[in-house]
Amino acid sequence: MILRTLAFFVSLAAPFALAQSATAGTHPVVVELFTSQGCSDCPAADRLVVELAKRKDVIALSLPITYWDMLGWKDTFATESNTKRQKAYAKVMSRSGIYTPQMIVDGVVDVVGNQRDRVLTAIAARSSQLSSAPSANLSLGLASGRVEISIAATQGKIKPLATIWIMRTLSHAAVNVQQGENKNRQLVYANLVCDMQRVGEWTGDAMKIDVPVTLGQAKQDGIAVVLQNNGHGEVLAAALMPVPSNYLLAVPR
Repeated sequence: MILRTLAFFVSLAAPFALAQSATAGTHPVVVELFTSQGCSDCPAADRLVVELAKRKDVIALSLPITYWDMLGWKDTFATESNTKRQKAYAKVMSRSGIYTPQMIVDGVVDVVGNQRDRVLTAIAARSSQLSSAPSANLSLGLASGRVEISIAATQGKIKPLATIWIMRTLSHAAVNVQQGENKNRQLVYANLVCDMQRVGEWTGDAMKIDVPVTLGQAKQDGIAVVLQNNGHGEVLAAALMPVPSNYLLAVPR
């Protein structure tokens, strides 16, 4: 497939488990890949996310979208919330359309997701910016079946308000595609976003909130939280936390 575009419009033994935290000036760069099992240009981008997910300075997320389901194969992981998020980015970035594979780097720039060198350059440039512009301090934990989100105070108020997103993820997956442009190919994924919620707004003051783990499917095994300016703007902080399998078994359904 030539690049496709679409016009748009933890533990049982411990009561508290601390996750990866994003501290001032060091938050990992959030890379979001909008992808589809029906797009033949996407597998290379999917593999790149698997590679990036191994880096400590990057939170790499896969967000399968729904609008290429018409091409002969229904994406087994696609959600409307992922599609809506991509459209929101297009509006904020004044893009005339959406496409796959598209990578959004920390909410500030988009890159064609299968162009490895350009993706790595964009991540490096963003990391350099963060080293001289302190970010917010965000940490995650698990306690009594709930995700605990803590954000430290920062100097001055945040204008506009920063949005707190929680994403429930699946760390690894493989799919054998039986129809469409990727017929007879096995696609491999890392950090699939299976569910997404807007859970609050941050003004710059110290803040603590908690929400139910509520992993709707046993296959979901991670929690990502992204603090983002004005809904779909610059990422101010982010953290990714694995949910131990024994913890999932203990959480009431």
